[in-house]
Amino acid sequence: MAEIQIIGVVGGGQMGSGIALLAAAHGIEVWLHDSDLNALNRAHNYISDFIQNIVPKGHRSQAAGSDALKHLHCTSNLEDLHPADVIIEAIIESEDVKRKLFSELDKIAKASTILASNTSSISITRLASATNRPEQVIGMHFMNPPPIMKLIEIVRGAETSDETFSVTKALAERFGKTVICSQDYPGFIVNRILMPMINEAFYALYTAVASKEDIDTGMKLGTKHPMGPLELADFIGLDVCLSIMKILHNGLGDSRYAPCPLLVQYVDAGRLGRKRGTGVYNYRKKAEETKASARL
Repeated sequence: MAEIQIIGVVGGGQMGSGIALLAAAHGIEVWLHDSDLNALNRAHNYISDFIQNIVPKGHRSQAAGSDALKHLHCTSNLEDLHPADVIIEAIIESEDVKRKLFSELDKIAKASTILASNTSSISITRLASATNRPEQVIGMHFMNPPPIMKLIEIVRGAETSDETFSVTKALAERFGKTVICSQDYPGFIVNRILMPMINEAFYALYTAVASKEDIDTGMKLGTKHPMGPLELADFIGLDVCLSIMKILHNGLGDSRYAPCPLLVQYVDAGRLGRKRGTGVYNYRKKAEETKASARL
């Protein structure tokens, strides 16, 4: 297959907009799709602001920044992704929703198109089975946020071809990323290790081993993590963490992966983390305190 010229990205959230930014910044035509026009507008604003913020710091020339935006196209029409050489989905972490999307993309995309999933835990083999091109379906798990994090986790399904893997790996390296490869098992590599740690941090909070601040400080200063596990859970989204823990628990059949009751309770209460303003920590309160300090 020739070098990738056009990429489609489905999902205008933090992951999808970050992936679209990467593609545009590396000179690839990118069509970013979301059925929600407000999400598309937020994604476009995020990408524009990101480019404008890094140009003054000397990371890119003004011309390069403007050129990157010229490569970006936003659409609410999924059929506009037909010409793409690779389509990367970055939507909600739900197998049913992703399978439905892959079935639709299979009908819309040209015959040679690779369908990639940014899933962090769902079986690539099962997603591929919703299409008539399972050999062209692969996992391409970007870390959050995609423009900053250096890693991409590539996951081969049972039918993924060598050519699909090679093209996907070359694309990840074109983005300047380091690639690791995982077999198609629940949680793959990163979340198979990360999510149980976050879940255990919730158990430590649930059983009053320590305060949330001390749990996070202990991991930051004791193990040199950039974020504590509870702070990281808020950043990822507690609903996403819970979804991955359920996939690990169901897929591996081991009680040690059972989600902590406190994590379940927080999600039931709508305390999903930064995106909702409250999770383990209250970000609305922090924002108000910051504004109050600025007025003094």
